Amino acid sequence: MTKANDIKKEILSLVRKYHTEAHGPSEFIEGITRISYGGRVFDHKELTNLVDSALEFWLTTGRYSYMFETHLAEFLGIAHCILTNSGSSANLLAISALTSEKLGDRRIQKGDEVITVAAGFPTTVTPMLQNGLVPVFVDVTLPTYNIDVAMLEEARSSRTRAVMLAHTMGNPFDIESVLRFCEKHDLWFIEDNCDALGSKYDGKFTGTFGHIGTQSFYPPHHITMGEGGALYTGDPLVKRLIESFRDWGRDCHCASGRDNTCGNRFSQKFGELPVGYDHKYVFSHFGYNLKVTDMQAAIGCAQLEKLPLFISSRMKNWNMLHEGISSLADRFILPEPTKNSIPCWFGYLFTLREGAGFTREDIVSHLEARGIQTRMLFAGNLVKHPCFDGLRKRGEGYRLAGDLSTTDKIMRNTFWIGVYPGITEKMMEFVIRTIHGFFYKR
Repeated sequence: MTKANDIKKEILSLVRKYHTEAHGPSEFIEGITRISYGGRVFDHKELTNLVDSALEFWLTTGRYSYMFETHLAEFLGIAHCILTNSGSSANLLAISALTSEKLGDRRIQKGDEVITVAAGFPTTVTPMLQNGLVPVFVDVTLPTYNIDVAMLEEARSSRTRAVMLAHTMGNPFDIESVLRFCEKHDLWFIEDNCDALGSKYDGKFTGTFGHIGTQSFYPPHHITMGEGGALYTGDPLVKRLIESFRDWGRDCHCASGRDNTCGNRFSQKFGELPVGYDHKYVFSHFGYNLKVTDMQAAIGCAQLEKLPLFISSRMKNWNMLHEGISSLADRFILPEPTKNSIPCWFGYLFTLREGAGFTREDIVSHLEARGIQTRMLFAGNLVKHPCFDGLRKRGEGYRLAGDLSTTDKIMRNTFWIGVYPGITEKMMEFVIRTIHGFFYKR
């Protein structure tokens, strides 16, 4: 192996040199260089980790995966982190785990209701429908873009079993009110933290207040593995259920490549199987295969080292933009952090005020034409999308708790731009000038 190790060192040295030549910084040219809403920020460490993992050729979940899970759990201050292949899968696993019969009377069953919002990304809601649950949609408030907690009691029914909400664009929702509501009615509480890694509420990281938190590592997110996601929980039983649904539904909890961790692999009785049936092939749930590869996790480990810098960079960019356009508060509803929170922003939201004198399409076209990428607030109002047409026609599958007037306003009048660490101060100055320039021309 000595010769192999020498070759490996040479390869990794060349990878570092390759990064310098192929991915080094480029000059920013105003109006020419694209300012993306989000993207990968990396150095040679991500590439060398990726190649190191490839040379090991373990491929599936392995040492980098376990390293990432351990370090992210330590960073967040929570007991358990479970990696999966995407944030969407993380949300699917969060809901699926709570349907397990191993939870007894607390399990969620078909026809049960989950309180959520329609102003967000669909994969917060999709797992509810896929598991036969009924999403109950509550309106949001401006300027936080999060759930109107005053509507929680009105949204609840005898079938309500859970609340699942995302921290919109990194801005924490009113966790204190939601947590109090869930504790009062003995409800499951799931935090979709996919856009909020590093955000804090009452001095504690978001995603760690609920029974389960979920995370995405898609390239525009706070850190990336290309594809990838995670769940975290303080409950060891919930951890086991998540792992079971992620790993084909198996009952065995042995790590990949390991056997007989429990010491009872051939001595237990399950269902109607014969006594001693191999525990590695006992299935307690109808699960999936949603594991991450170790090559993805290797990238994530390098990204995780940069997370504190990424958090501070996002906050700096958001604050610079907020200050730079504060004089336009008569034209836009500008975002505000939720009380008692420190958001790690995913982006900067604009909502046109009534009678603004221009349309969203006007300002978005102005920005896009000058190389500044924009996005809508995801679905706007999810129930207005084609995927809900069949449910709406049949009058089934979901319920509205009151009207969604603010959600509809977001659908018509809201857009956002990026604040990710790849945006330099020079770029942000150009963004601010370009926004103001739209009004100079009018």
